[in-house]
Amino acid sequence: MSDATVGNATGSTARLSGGDFARDFHELVRAVSSVIVGQERTVEDLLVAALARGHVLIEGVPGLGKTKLVHTFADVCALAFSRIQFTPDLMPADVTGTNVFIDAGQQSRFEFQPGPVFTNVLLADEINRATPKTQSALLEAMQERAVTVAGKRYALDEPFMVLATQNPLEMEGTYPLPEAQLDRFLFKILIERPDAATLQRILLITTGGEETALEPVISKERLLGLQAMLRAVPIAESALDYVVRLVEATHAHKLVRLGASPRGAQAVTLAAKGYALAAGRPHVELEDLRRAAGPALRHRLLLSFEAEVEGLTADFLLREVLEQVDKGG
Repeated sequence: MSDATVGNATGSTARLSGGDFARDFHELVRAVSSVIVGQERTVEDLLVAALARGHVLIEGVPGLGKTKLVHTFADVCALAFSRIQFTPDLMPADVTGTNVFIDAGQQSRFEFQPGPVFTNVLLADEINRATPKTQSALLEAMQERAVTVAGKRYALDEPFMVLATQNPLEMEGTYPLPEAQLDRFLFKILIERPDAATLQRILLITTGGEETALEPVISKERLLGLQAMLRAVPIAESALDYVVRLVEATHAHKLVRLGASPRGAQAVTLAAKGYALAAGRPHVELEDLRRAAGPALRHRLLLSFEAEVEGLTADFLLREVLEQVDKGG
């Protein structure tokens, strides 16, 4: 695997190696975990998705720190941050921006006023509380990293990622995300309720007189270099064959109405490269692919009516699919 050349915080260039990736990755995990207590695996998943240039959907009931997780990530990476609170009355122009009329006599004109999507990290808070029309306003930005307003295309700065939070659909006042938009999230991460010991640590940290001071761990330029390095990781044909068989098996499962898309296969492959580098390995192993399968595919499966009646989850069915693929089925 070739090294990547990136700019450091002072503007000079440096060579990045696999060891640099692992060191920076774990330093980022440490920094974020100093604020987000007891969620180390969740933090690792979020960082892998970000370094794979992916968008992340974060699901959990209110009060588990979803918004704080996103804000902390932006802080430690020195990235520009914008937040949109999604509500039923939010309009697409509130996301992308709009042309406004500037009254200046003979020099009157329409001028584009960028919306909050023009940033590095966009927090789409409680995204499933907005109507599908407004949710869809993010589709072009997520896929093409650009927005089109009044026929004119505006490119977004790199890096750009949407980190969206949502409450479970059984809660009142929520709308299911369109399948096309779900498919554009590289990962769907589930945040679980903390156990008693973790909750005690959270209380000790958050109810004291001082807040944890956060300093950037890496520069934006270095983050771009880590993203380039991840994509340069080689992957064996046997590993690609495993991904193909995994995706095909999701379509063959009797309790899955619609299996994972080709974009899902790309997500598993890219995320596995990130897990490999984070572990200090310059190549992808099957354990990396297995770990990537859950967050990369759980939101891409449409379960059958029978599965929903039985209360089965996408994660449960994915475990069955993985067992079948591992057995050579």
